Order: sequence, then C-alpha cells, then structure tokens
Amino acid sequence: MHQDQAQPAVELTGITKQFGAVQALRGVQLVLYPGEVTALVGENGAGKSTLVKMLAGIHQPDQGTIRINGEQVVLDGPLAARARGIAVIHQHPTLFPDLDVAENIYMGRQPRDRFGRIDWRAMYADVTRLLATLGEEINVRAPVRALAVADQQLVEIAKALSLDARVLIMDEPTASLSAREVDRLFAIVRRLRDQGVAILFVSHRLDEVYALCDKITVFRDGAYVLTAPTSELSTEETIRAMVGRRLESLFPKEDAEIGDVLLRVRGLTRAGVFRDVGFDLRRGEILGMFGLVGAGRTEIARVLFGVDRADSGTIELDGRPVQLSSPASALRHGIGYVPEDRHAQGLVLEHAIAANITLPILPRLARWGLLNRGREQAVAGDYATQLQVRASGLDQIAAALSGGNQQKVVLSKWLATNPKVLILDEPTRGIDIGTKAEVHRIISHLATEGMGILLISSELPEVLAMADRVIVLHEGTVTGEFSRDAANQETVMFAATGQDEMLVTTNGRL
Repeated sequence: MHQDQAQPAVELTGITKQFGAVQALRGVQLVLYPGEVTALVGENGAGKSTLVKMLAGIHQPDQGTIRINGEQVVLDGPLAARARGIAVIHQHPTLFPDLDVAENIYMGRQPRDRFGRIDWRAMYADVTRLLATLGEEINVRAPVRALAVADQQLVEIAKALSLDARVLIMDEPTASLSAREVDRLFAIVRRLRDQGVAILFVSHRLDEVYALCDKITVFRDGAYVLTAPTSELSTEETIRAMVGRRLESLFPKEDAEIGDVLLRVRGLTRAGVFRDVGFDLRRGEILGMFGLVGAGRTEIARVLFGVDRADSGTIELDGRPVQLSSPASALRHGIGYVPEDRHAQGLVLEHAIAANITLPILPRLARWGLLNRGREQAVAGDYATQLQVRASGLDQIAAALSGGNQQKVVLSKWLATNPKVLILDEPTRGIDIGTKAEVHRIISHLATEGMGILLISSELPEVLAMADRVIVLHEGTVTGEFSRDAANQETVMFAATGQDEMLVTTNGRL
C-alpha cells in the first residue's frame, strides 16, 4: 500500500475522448500507485474499455494529461506504452499459439550467443526463473496452443514482467477462468503488488473486486464518479455509484401462475457426460439448474436443443414424446436456447441487429424465396423495443453493441420464435449490474406469460433469487431438488459438491 507522499505510477486528469457523436469519456481521472490494486468498475458503456485502450496507447485523449511517474507523456502507440512500463492483460490472451511459452515471452528479442545465434538454453532458463518469481511452474517448451486460458494469461504476465512492466492493466481477466484458476491468478496479482507493481483490475464481478482490490474507482456514462478504499465502500454503495440510482433489487421477480407440466425429462443419459437425469418444467415456472464446473449443465441443454444426442432417456413436450434430433426440430417443437457463449454461438457479430433477431424465422418473413425487408424491420423493431436494446438503429452491427445489449439481441432472436420452453445458459454472464436487473425482469415477465424457463447459472444468488424450483447437479448426476422456500446457499452447495450420495428432496431434508 502506498504512503500518502508516494508518487503515483500513473495519473490521468481531465481525460476526454469522443468518437463521432459518442462522448466516451468526459473529463475522467484515475490514479494508480505502486504496490496497490485499484479496481475500475462501471456498467457497460461507462468508458472502462476506452480508458484501458488509452493506457495501452491504442487511443489518444482529445483533452487531458497522462503522467507516468510524475512525467507528462504522450502514449501515441502500443510501443510507447510498453516503453513506459505499461502492460495490458486482456480477457482473451493475444499470443502466438504455435510457438512455445519461452518464444512467446521473448518474441523479437531472444538472447543471442557470441555468434549471433539464438541462445535457446539461456532463454529457457531465463523464462523458468521468471515464472518462479511468480510462484508458478509450467513447461516453457510447450506450445501455447496446448495451454489452458489461465496458463496463457500467466504467459502474458510473465512477458510483461520480462519487459520490466511496472503498471499492469488486467481487463476482465477472470471471465474465462474456473474458481480454482481465479484463486491462482489472485495469488499472482498479490505477489506482484507486494513487489511494487501498480495494478488496474477492470471487472464487473464485485465479489472479486472486494476480494482482491485495495481501492475502487467508479465510472458512470463516461464520467468519473468516485474513488475510495474498498474497506470504506459497501457493495450497495458501489452499485449505487455505478448505476446512479438505488437498486432495491437486482432480481425483480413477478408472481407467475405455475401450470401443467410442459417439459418432462426422464432417464436422460449421455455416456461420460451425464446420467439418469430427470426433471419436470411447468408452464410459468422458472426452473433453476445449478452445478459446479463439470456438472454437465450445458451438455444437458445442448441435448434438449438437439445439438447433441442422448444415448438413452425420454423427453416429452405437452405430454407427448419427442425426438429432438437437431436444433431445427427443437425449434419446431417450441424450444428456444440462449447459449452460454453469445459471441461464438448466439450472434453473427458482423450482421446487423435486425438480421440477428430474425435469423431463426427467415422462412416466415420470405415470399418466393425473397426476404421481405419491411417485415424483417417490423419484427426486429418490436422485440428490440420490448427488450430496450440500446443502439443507433436496427442496422447497427452486433459487434458494436455492449455485452448487455448483445445479450438482449440474443434473447430477442429466440423470443421471435414464440417458444414454449426457453433454455437460458448463463444469461447474465459478462454483463453489468444494471443490465442484469433488466434481463432478470425480462425473464420474470416471460414466466408470467406462461413460458417455461430453464435457467442455468453458475451464480448461486441468481438461481436462488429467480427460480421457483432448483435442481442441482454434481458430475453429471442430479443430487438435489429444492423448492424456492427450501433452497439456500448451504443446502444447494452441499448437493453441488456431492458430499452425500443421497438425493436432497424438494423440502430440503435428506
């Protein structure tokens, strides 16, 4: 932790940035001290990414000053930022996949012997020592392609340290990591902090912010709101600063009339993935499905949407057996699926909002094989309005939207198919707190209209708050089922960790 008289490693004052008609940053400030982890939080569109790109030298401010170790500087490119000791660790590592660990770390500046040849022995030894300073051991001769995302991030961090980086910017670094990998990353970050590195941690996960960071800086709508020690800000105060209003509830839930069984699953098995899975989903019900990594939740969803085939088991819709042999057949039977990875599976990022929303229903909008653009715009406009998609227009490409608005487009896409059953796999992953509340409101309202919703989430508070019933999986087996009243963190986690082979019943008793 810095002393009051310590010189900031980075100091930004009065930073303004405009892209066309969009004011991305409006006179913001940020101070990073050596030996301190500062969180930067804010809703999507708050200006966090623009500021990160500014520190990385990708964007330059229209107004304002940047000081590094007290000296005013111009970061007119990534090389200039790197020369000033600034390194950025992105959510998705930017490495050369076919080169090994050591080659990636020393790319373009490999040690040479007296004959000018690459000194491979020295390079591998240096990288091994460098990783040891982080308390980590990985095979320095392994191709990066073979490494897990967590290890690839470690390579990025080691590369930054090899360049003598004294300012480390981590942009949503935990989004693709398991809980164990997050713990490991945090241990490395704390070690770097203790070595005097100034760290900016950009994240929407407030639990991680409070576990790791010394200070919190909040941006809202491109403007600076506050900076305070983490110990002096409650979660509620941070959320209020982020959204500009008090959120009485992040999980608005309307009362819905729960009707007859809509979807019945019995004995569903896929060898090596899940076995003997059974549950009922009723009209107007939100059925939560919870489990830890490897529990088989997404794999079950893929079978229910016809992406994968089960080896055995039965699926009934409205009391009739169905064969879901493909996504097209699932669609015909009235099942919609919002996948976990909206970028890879939920959207065509380079297509417009309207094209994405109407993609599953194109035959309904065409005549003689020609798409009726007017009908496409009308349908897309209706759903974009209902879900409050914030965009410049229906022709805006999906890639240009914030994460929360991308998720609303994915939801619109499947709602346009008029599904009876909607499977939501991590529907609020990677979106900001204010938009999460909006998505929860949409989910709750859909249930009141009689839709059956299967809500798959790794965020236990979301499952507990939104679900009418919860089923719990451990290593591919259902280990618990709870009514809304009986479900709580302890009972659900007990079932999720497989601590007892006996099923936990709906009233919470063993």
